[in-house]
Amino acid sequence: MKQAFDYIIVGAGSAGCVLASRLSKDPQVQVLVLEAGPIDRHLYMFKMPAAMVEAFDNPKYDWMYRSDPEPNMNGRRLSYPRGRVLGGSSSINGMVHLRGNPLDYEGWAAQGLPDWSYANCLPYFKKLETNRGCANEYRGDSGPIQSTPGPCTTSPLFQAYLDAGVEAGHVFTDDVNGYRQEGICRYDMTVGDGERSSAARAYLHPAMGRPNLTVVTSALANSIVFDGKRAVGISYQRKGITHQVRATREVILSAGAINSPQLLMLSGIGNADHLAALDIPTVAHVPGVGENLQDHLDVIVQHQCLQPVSVHSVFSLLGRAKVGIQWLLFRSGWGASNLFEAGLFFRSNDQVAFPNLQQVFAPVAINYAGEVAVDGHGFQAHISQMRPQSRGRIRLRSKDPRQHPSILFNHLEFENDRQEFRDGVRITRELLVQPALTPYRGVEVSPGVDCVSDKDIDAWVRATGATAHHPSCTCRMGTGDDAVVDFELRVQGVEGLRVVDASVMPDIVSANLNVPTLMIAEKAADFIRGKKLAPENLPFYRTDS
Repeated sequence: MKQAFDYIIVGAGSAGCVLASRLSKDPQVQVLVLEAGPIDRHLYMFKMPAAMVEAFDNPKYDWMYRSDPEPNMNGRRLSYPRGRVLGGSSSINGMVHLRGNPLDYEGWAAQGLPDWSYANCLPYFKKLETNRGCANEYRGDSGPIQSTPGPCTTSPLFQAYLDAGVEAGHVFTDDVNGYRQEGICRYDMTVGDGERSSAARAYLHPAMGRPNLTVVTSALANSIVFDGKRAVGISYQRKGITHQVRATREVILSAGAINSPQLLMLSGIGNADHLAALDIPTVAHVPGVGENLQDHLDVIVQHQCLQPVSVHSVFSLLGRAKVGIQWLLFRSGWGASNLFEAGLFFRSNDQVAFPNLQQVFAPVAINYAGEVAVDGHGFQAHISQMRPQSRGRIRLRSKDPRQHPSILFNHLEFENDRQEFRDGVRITRELLVQPALTPYRGVEVSPGVDCVSDKDIDAWVRATGATAHHPSCTCRMGTGDDAVVDFELRVQGVEGLRVVDASVMPDIVSANLNVPTLMIAEKAADFIRGKKLAPENLPFYRTDS
């Protein structure tokens, strides 16, 4: 393997795959991608949408992170699956294709980051996708990522849910990624022709035949190599052997909201006191590294279903075989669905400017770990908090890159966060008791009919809340002393080093994070190449308009 490259990208997740593809388009540029996990070879696990949970808790493909005991959630240590494979978490996620609310990006711009306004981000959202359902000026039609509106036809529960949302007073929005996010809607899936459209399959695999792109798997980065204040390479280990490779232009960390701050700290970039406690020499005192950790906490309201129309019918061995055969032959049926085909963005009260809560509806009663809540047919509505006040952090436990860092999300620290869940549960229950769902609605099994008071709901959220798999913001971009990267994602205090992944978000956006992360990487690739797409000043829905 060549020992010097123009660019070294650490991590072949959503952002890393985009960068590898875009940067290696220039045949004069040599690009190296280091990925700690293996190749995404498995037919079902990485192609069939319905097989998404197969990689969870599988150490071959999942980092299998656990939080520290969460002080506001009964001391529980929460599971945080993260993809450890080509494509990263885009190879194992739920494929809900959402951009976030335009006001998320207006909020970023208001923090001294005008290049990240909605008008400046929209062209990159369009660039990354080929949308197969919503033909309008907000959507892309020639990008690598395939997005398909959920058909909502695999079960009548989907249409009943959508109708119930309208009956409950929510507006139906025909394109949740277009003019109006707020409302009841069919979700887009990051799926094309019945197959998962991961960043690896969309960006990286088509580029891997280029002679100027080298991809090394099973390569765990140990540290960034510096010459004074300039990043000049990476030390990594593979099959027990330590290697060093040199970057003549830049080192780019795309390792995710947990691994990127970990690698920065292991390399001497972070809070000097924390580094000194582990006897790590400080290259740059950047106290924001690992701070500002944010996530979408998720709870699930679950019901029995009175009719045999849920996905439970395919749980048997014979049912699974039928699903597999239909998917193999026709790329259709339950196997081609991510099960999250419909949902709702809503506000907990009229004083909130734009949706602070999200529902995801599924025709099944089961949690992320595969634990069945109903012995039979059921359905459920996830409630996720979009913009929590609570903040967590990442800390090193040791100088060993193989040891997971200390992760504390600090969910539910603030009363406002707890109140949002109380409101969210009550608004969700109001939707689920509408006439459209009456033919299907059985007993509420979680939280249960006895869970009514604020105290009861608080206790249920503490006991059952789980991640929506969206860690972010630990290397936030900004202009203040707490910022880790600038608006072009260059790390403060050093040269030749960028971070490009969900960790650079100054605040978490109001949606699932895969598509926003792809957008960030598309913009970063243009920053690096000295290019910039013209802003698109399209209107978007505001509650006061």
